[in-house]
Amino acid sequence: MKVFLLFMLCLTIPSCATKKYTDIRQLPDGIKSTIEEKYEVVNSQKKLLYKKEQLFTKNGRIKYSKTLGPSGNIIQETEKKLWFVVEKYPDKESYYCKTRWKPKQRERISCYTRKQHKQNEAIYHYNTDGTIAKIVDNFTTFYTHYYYYINNELNKIIIKDKNDKLVDEIIISCITKDKKGSCTKETRISTQTNHKEELLFFPIYDH
Repeated sequence: MKVFLLFMLCLTIPSCATKKYTDIRQLPDGIKSTIEEKYEVVNSQKKLLYKKEQLFTKNGRIKYSKTLGPSGNIIQETEKKLWFVVEKYPDKESYYCKTRWKPKQRERISCYTRKQHKQNEAIYHYNTDGTIAKIVDNFTTFYTHYYYYINNELNKIIIKDKNDKLVDEIIISCITKDKKGSCTKETRISTQTNHKEELLFFPIYDH
């Protein structure tokens, strides 16, 4: 119990504000909530991988999210607390994720169980507009994801291992946008495996 109280005390130590999710995803202001559906596409046939519902705070951060599997079962829920985020799972312990601001437009995001066992950690590097420049995994795969943009839109993600060897290259295309400029249909194709995914995005605005 003492270990848990000490861990919770560490989580409540103030840190600088994290980057806005709306900036990261290049979404317009005024979004209240979204629904995201991700599909695997094989021979023009689509298979649902997950459906995610997100509720936003007024300043563009995720207040609550729920991810459903193909059969409609909940596979993850997240809830924003004052200084950390709780990730809840139906079949394992909850994770408590803390974001710590670092110099040069970086954030370190670390997740632990109540027993203070680290589950994952990554360093997020941002561009000046709040979009992601790269993500460095520090705990599981140790892969680095590099994000590339053309005309202010995400165009490509290159994944490399810790020895700088290419793991995959994902080509991203926005197919359709809504009136406010949100990408509502996106495709992602691997240049290494030709694996194709499609994302459908349904935003709800304040007005």
